[in-house]
Amino acid sequence: MPRSGWVKPVSDRRLSDVVSVGLLTRVFPASLVDEVIAEYGRREQRSRTLTARVTAYFSIGMALNSQGSYEEVFEQLTDGLSWSSGWSQSWSPPTKSAIFQARSRLGYEPVRELFRRVARPLADTGTPGSWLAGRRLVALDGTCLDLPDTPANAEHFGRPGSSRGEQSAFPQARLVAVAECGTHAVFDAAIGSCRTSERELAHDLMDTLEPGMLLLADRGVYGFDMWTRAAATGADLLWRVKSTLSPRRLETLDDGSWLAQIVPTSGKNRRQRALTVRVIDYTLDDGRENPEQYRLLTTILDPSDAPAEELALAYAQRWEIENTLDELKTHQRGPRAVLRSKSPPLVQQEIWGHLCCHYAIRTLMLDAATAGGHDPDRVSFVAALRIARRSLSHSSFSPS
Repeated sequence: MPRSGWVKPVSDRRLSDVVSVGLLTRVFPASLVDEVIAEYGRREQRSRTLTARVTAYFSIGMALNSQGSYEEVFEQLTDGLSWSSGWSQSWSPPTKSAIFQARSRLGYEPVRELFRRVARPLADTGTPGSWLAGRRLVALDGTCLDLPDTPANAEHFGRPGSSRGEQSAFPQARLVAVAECGTHAVFDAAIGSCRTSERELAHDLMDTLEPGMLLLADRGVYGFDMWTRAAATGADLLWRVKSTLSPRRLETLDDGSWLAQIVPTSGKNRRQRALTVRVIDYTLDDGRENPEQYRLLTTILDPSDAPAEELALAYAQRWEIENTLDELKTHQRGPRAVLRSKSPPLVQQEIWGHLCCHYAIRTLMLDAATAGGHDPDRVSFVAALRIARRSLSHSSFSPS
């Protein structure tokens, strides 16, 4: 039956009662969505086709169909309608204006909370590429996302400068995330303006660390206070630092690494705050005439626990989070280089929706890899994205 002939059943059951969201309801159950919506006081005050629950799923569904219009995304969400109930009244999909108003009523906080309630590391003890010396490998990195050029977005998020001293064509939001290396599952993130540094946003993510993790980070993250805060969580650290950083050498170890002390760069009595770290220096023999020098700091002080060569190899896993951010920006977002939301609250809602969507896809990929006895890194993200898009319209739930 063509969409123009869609009709409403005789019963009081609303369209919103049978919206299909497939994979999304499996990862983000309707009961949890309702709980979060209630906590933030976003329950609708009167009967609406676009309930808060439907709108929450819609905000994630947008990321699954980033090329589609609002109306097309909603039609995809409703493709699982049951036609056996006896439809008798014509029905039209909600307008772009109605969807915009529903998104505005919901705001970004419930979508952010959904991500924070659900997202967690996924690897078990047998997941390849996920562990070193009994520690879960996780990595931190950031990226920027182009936004629609509206006065509100430009004022809130700012515009980066160009190499010619001019401003960028688009405002940008900065996203910093922590992801599990072996599964690419993002389990915490922070969003800010492009004027906010990656390091500043990273401060907000340190509390997500816990004992048993080994956090990998690149040169831009290191600072004494940041290191101290991250180490205080009980997680171990393996961070690259600039080769110009020269900790005070204490002892050279059998594997060629060395123990040293790091101190704050300023402040009174800074020597009294010294911390002991282990330093690994190495180069990559990649055929270049002047190979790049690497200097790593780690909290793992005993070479028998993790030899220098193993740590150097493990640091290469940091690239997994760059691949993760590329999945989100290039494949999931697709050729649409600019997000669609024209106001700062909806920009944040859209980004958190993308993070929820990516996490849902990555759970699907881990399940498939585990069932087939494969490394999750060997499963195609693009193929999983296609499957997830199909799942959006192949099962129904009752959101009322």
